Amino acid sequence: MIAAESISALKTYFREDQISKNEVSSPFGNSGEMIILPETENEIAAALKHADLNGLTINIMGGGTKRGFGGLNEKADLLLSLEKYTGIVEHTPGDMTVTVRSGIRFKDLQDYLAKHNQKISLDPFWPQNATIGGIIAANESGPKRLGYGSARDAVIGLRTVYPDGKIIRSGGRVVKNVAGYDMNKLFIGSMGTLGVISEITLKLRPIPKCESLVLVSFPAGNLEDIKAFAVKVLDSMIEPVSLELLNPSLSDRLAGINSYTIAMSFEDVESSVRYQETFVGNMLPKDAKLSISTKEKADLFWERFYRHIPNGADKDLPIQTEASMKIGTVNLDAVRVLKDTDLLQDKFNVKIESHGGLGHGLSQVTIRGAEPDVADAAVHVRETAERAGGYAVAKHLPFELRKKVDVWGNKPSHFFLLQGIKTKVDPNKTLSPNRFIGGI
Repeated sequence: MIAAESISALKTYFREDQISKNEVSSPFGNSGEMIILPETENEIAAALKHADLNGLTINIMGGGTKRGFGGLNEKADLLLSLEKYTGIVEHTPGDMTVTVRSGIRFKDLQDYLAKHNQKISLDPFWPQNATIGGIIAANESGPKRLGYGSARDAVIGLRTVYPDGKIIRSGGRVVKNVAGYDMNKLFIGSMGTLGVISEITLKLRPIPKCESLVLVSFPAGNLEDIKAFAVKVLDSMIEPVSLELLNPSLSDRLAGINSYTIAMSFEDVESSVRYQETFVGNMLPKDAKLSISTKEKADLFWERFYRHIPNGADKDLPIQTEASMKIGTVNLDAVRVLKDTDLLQDKFNVKIESHGGLGHGLSQVTIRGAEPDVADAAVHVRETAERAGGYAVAKHLPFELRKKVDVWGNKPSHFFLLQGIKTKVDPNKTLSPNRFIGGI
């Protein structure tokens, strides 16, 4: 319970409409007893400094899509919502860079950049809800990571507010910036446990003249055929932006094809895109089927894709319990991971929709069913990943289920480094308590 003195002190920094008691309980936790809505960087710093000096804890929320990702504390003392901390700070079209406040929603930012024929080379889930700050803090990326790279590749500069209220700057606002340590990478993927990212400078790319979606399905489900085709594509001269394998359930939902399907995306001038489509058709395995989508169908496919996983911004739990697991393996091992996790459907009476990047090795498995069945299946998904020499992280679980299923798995060998950094930066454990690996 927050002392009345602390509430009064906070009200000296914020207007009445910026601070309120949280009356809503989220099924995903990572909430707060009081909600604070800062509108400036100085207000963020004031809230953090007050909490740090008075032994209060803070959770951070952007669009709320990742509330089910990590954390064993249902409520902190304060929930710092960046809902009102939005806007574009600086856009330099000629330099292909943009600096934004972390609370801006990804789709709103892309819509603005589209007017200048530019975009950010990231493809997060739930772009209508997710904020750029949350995407960077979770280091999120999608199937187009193959061509785009990760969030770490898109960011060239950050401003971050430390728990004691100090504001630091890492990187810069120009692409060619090589001085000193690359401190950006310390905060990208740290889940808000080291500081609140307040401003982000990103490099941009032009919107391609032509985009295409090529679906290659394998009705026989032969793993060797799928792997051999993927190897041919990766060894060839063509450059797909995505090379994502969908399991039959997800392929059926998104494209009406009930078999293992590879979704290949091409972005370039039209002559290059058409050449690559033809190239794929000429290297097609005997039993595979090819489908080339129009731009309208491709847009609809990707819109459905980025909305198919669970969303932590939902205020109510769905009828079925949902879990989402992120798996990292050697790239082509994603084929075996998807096949093995499919076998869990009958064993645990759950439905599984999964996809895996055959060029980058990151897979995602969504499990739906009764709570105990989902919990058991999630544990076996991790075992499947570890048998393949990889790892599995639970990206989405209801709060009660996170008590039963270890979100992060075994501590990595470098955990002592993560722990040391957290102790140095946030000795009072003010920010996002127990949100990250090993309860950091």
